[in-house]
Amino acid sequence: MTHSALVSVLGREFDDFLFAPIGEDRNDMPLSVLSALARLDIDPWQEADKLARLPRETATQRLASLIATLPNWPLMQPDPGTIAARLIGLLPCEASPRTPSRGTSLGAGDMTKLRAGLCIYAVFIIFMMAAQWIVVSHEPPGPLDNTHAAASGTVFPRAPPPNPGQ
Repeated sequence: MTHSALVSVLGREFDDFLFAPIGEDRNDMPLSVLSALARLDIDPWQEADKLARLPRETATQRLASLIATLPNWPLMQPDPGTIAARLIGLLPCEASPRTPSRGTSLGAGDMTKLRAGLCIYAVFIIFMMAAQWIVVSHEPPGPLDNTHAAASGTVFPRAPPPNPGQ
């Protein structure tokens, strides 16, 4: 999957996380999560997606270890674990079996309603197809257009051969 296709699939749900400031590097350059991950040669959107799927504690540990390995990371900055905990809080919550996400998971009642609706729709389609078949099979055949049939079935008499004596 290309980077632009991945961004369009993931949407803007990670923007708060990716564009959040981490701090400044040793050269006093502002550093965001996006630029930090890019400096580590890690795709920021894929990493944000992975972190969002992990449990919070695991995601915080992973991000803290990534921050700690940044080149030019100053020693005077706050602890990478503290920064990572703040940043992980900006990620969208991932759906787990215990926590339904923003309208993406269906409950048991919703699944039952969906199945019932699909069954009703299937029965309706079968009923409509059967009704059409009955109507077509009981229709009397229409009159034939014999003009074409007569023209193709017409036999022209042969002309007598020319008489050489006359």
